[in-house]
Amino acid sequence: MDVFTHPEFDGHEQLVFGHDPATDLRALIAIHDTSLGPAMGGCRMWPYASEAEAVTDALRLSRGMTQKSALAGLALGGGKAVIMGDPNQHKTPELMRAMGRVIDNLGGRYVTAEDSGMSVADLRTLGEVTPHVVGIRDYQRTDGSAHDGDPSPATADGVYRGIRASVRARLGRPELRGLRVAIQGTGSVGRRLARHLAADGVALSVADIHAASAQALADELDARLLSADAILADDADVVSPCALGAAINPQTRQQLKCSIVAGAANNQLATAADGVALWQAGILYAPDFAINAGGIIDVGSQYYGFDATDVDRRVAGIETTLGTIFERAYRDNIPPETIAEQLADERLAAHSGK
Repeated sequence: MDVFTHPEFDGHEQLVFGHDPATDLRALIAIHDTSLGPAMGGCRMWPYASEAEAVTDALRLSRGMTQKSALAGLALGGGKAVIMGDPNQHKTPELMRAMGRVIDNLGGRYVTAEDSGMSVADLRTLGEVTPHVVGIRDYQRTDGSAHDGDPSPATADGVYRGIRASVRARLGRPELRGLRVAIQGTGSVGRRLARHLAADGVALSVADIHAASAQALADELDARLLSADAILADDADVVSPCALGAAINPQTRQQLKCSIVAGAANNQLATAADGVALWQAGILYAPDFAINAGGIIDVGSQYYGFDATDVDRRVAGIETTLGTIFERAYRDNIPPETIAEQLADERLAAHSGK
C-alpha cells in the first residue's frame, strides 16, 4: 500500500498507525495541516473492509477538516482519526483508553472529537488518559439549555442554514415552506435537521440503514419513509446526505431528481468529477466542508474556552459563506466546491505568507 503517492495524500504532515495488542486496537491518525493551529477532527470507528479503505478515509477526512476550519475562520488545522472495527461489537472501555494513549503520544498536535461510531461517553473514556479531547464537558447554550459537549446540534443548525442559502441561490425562494427535502441518515444530526425543517413547513422523506431509527422519525414528523437505497432518487427539491461519504457517485447521481444536494455528511462526492457532473446537470451542490462546519465551530470553541454567543454567530455565518460561494459559482460558471476550496486555500496562504 503506497502512502506518499496515494491520490488523497495531498502533502499530509503526518500519518500515524496505532496498535495495541491487548485490545486489538487498529487505528490511524492523519494530520493534514497545522498552519492555523492544532489539527482537530473527529475519531471515527467503522468496520472498514480493508486497511487501504481506512487510510483513504483518514486522508480524505483530514484534508476536509483543514478546509473546513480555514473556511470557518478558525485557528485550527485539519486531522482525523479512524479505528478499524465494528462499534457495536468491538468497542470496549479498554479499547478507548488504548486509543487515548495513541492520541496522547502526539502531544497535542492532534485533538480529537466525536464522529461516526463514537459517543460523548466514549470520548470521556478517551479523556481519562489524554487531555487532547473536546466535546466532553457540560456548557450552557445561549437559550439557557444544557450542552453536554455533543456538537451535533450545531452541525444540524449549520446545515439547516446552508439549505436556506442553497434554496435562495438555486430556486430563488426566500423560504422553505412547501418544499420537499429527502434526508439520508437519521442519526443525531439528521434527526435534528429534520426537526428544523419540519418546523419550517417542509415535507420530508427519510431513510437510514437502521430501519427503526428512520421509522421512529417518520412517525414523529409525519415524513415519507423510504429505503436507504431509494432515498437519493426521491422526487424532492433537496437531497440531504447525512450519513457516510461518497453518497454521490457515478451510479447514484444518475438517479437524482432534485435541484439541490445539501447535507451533513463529509466527503459526499465520491470524486471531484461527480461535483462537475452535478454542476453541468444544473444541480447545486453545497460543499460539505462549508455547510457542515457547525460541529468544528462548536468543538473549536470548547477547545479555546466555550463562548456560546460566538458559536451561534459563527454557525449563522455558514449561511452567508455559502451565499458568497454560490454567487461566485454562478458568476464565474465554476462548481461551488472549487470556489470553496479556493477560499480556504486563500486563508491558508495568507497565514503562511505564500
